[in-house]
Amino acid sequence: MSTSTPLRTALIGVALAATALVPLQGTALAAQPGTNATTTTTSSVSGIEDATALALARSLADPDWNREVRRATLAADAVGLGALAGDATAPAGRKLAARITAADRGVASAKGLGSGAGSLLRLGLADASMKDRLASGTAPLVAAAPSDDDGASTFTAYDSRGAAHELPLDIAPDRPVYLIDIDGAKAVAEGLKVIDRTLESKGLGLPAPSAGTDLSAASGIDTTRIDSVRLGDVEEPFFKGDAEIFTLVTGFGKDGKPRVDTVEMPYLNKEDTTYYPGQVLVNWSNYKYDMADAVMMEDDGDTNYQALAKAIAAVLLTITDQGAYIPLVDALLDAIPTSWWTDDPDYVESWYTLARNSSGQRNGAAGNGWMTVSPYHVPEL
Repeated sequence: MSTSTPLRTALIGVALAATALVPLQGTALAAQPGTNATTTTTSSVSGIEDATALALARSLADPDWNREVRRATLAADAVGLGALAGDATAPAGRKLAARITAADRGVASAKGLGSGAGSLLRLGLADASMKDRLASGTAPLVAAAPSDDDGASTFTAYDSRGAAHELPLDIAPDRPVYLIDIDGAKAVAEGLKVIDRTLESKGLGLPAPSAGTDLSAASGIDTTRIDSVRLGDVEEPFFKGDAEIFTLVTGFGKDGKPRVDTVEMPYLNKEDTTYYPGQVLVNWSNYKYDMADAVMMEDDGDTNYQALAKAIAAVLLTITDQGAYIPLVDALLDAIPTSWWTDDPDYVESWYTLARNSSGQRNGAAGNGWMTVSPYHVPEL
């Protein structure tokens, strides 16, 4: 989580705001002796988060490191786990630093982001109501942010002995819970760069022509601007908190090939809330026709942006320009494997046939949201 985006509003939003601690199947189960958490979990983001949660929990047996972590999490909604361990003065924190660095690399690889993504793992309290108990010295548990893809009603947290505790999602713990998850805003920003580069390499997102190559663009560019936007359901379960929304704008490029442009929407993270971003959605200098489509999605955790980009490219490369605009929303959605619709990029909403002169409120095709748009001319400097 970036400093501007809260921790998936921390686990369990409303629910974990009220929870009772339940030992796993009646007893707390210590991890098997000699078990390496990284080898007993998958290489998925959720698996890496869980292994990191166990490692951090065990490291908190060092009282000096425990105090360092407590101070950091009481001072901020979320902290970068890599920086926290890297700056540690306590031996357990310094020892943990190398493992966190490796985990960050694993997350970046699992999400198809490469080595340039930097540190993505972050740590924060599951709910702000836990601060008083943490400050008073109550021993915390550590958990990975739970996935909503299996309909589970519980998630696993670890104590400093490495014992696992199963916590319900709808009743409240009597001790604080640290939550490990991914900086979603940073992951989306880096992921959209991967999509842009991949599609451009396939000829599906070539840079727009310079103003000097088109008389209509000589004095600037025409765009469609989002004046306001509201969603009824951002597909995040209540215990996940804020969504990480992005939009894929599709149409036919100047070369007649399908084109996809990515749009970050870091402000759009709460349902039933109207936002007034004044954000450019469509740059018409990129498109052959005066029509484009928009598909709004969210990153739910295990998204691999490289794989997503390749899937989109594989489908769009089969579509040819027939001399008139045709919607590309369905083709884009068909490109996404069925398995990705659970705790991966979720479909949020779509808008067909946005025109260069579109103005006013446009309702989404799924009935899940609306936005008001207006033509906006960006003058040349």
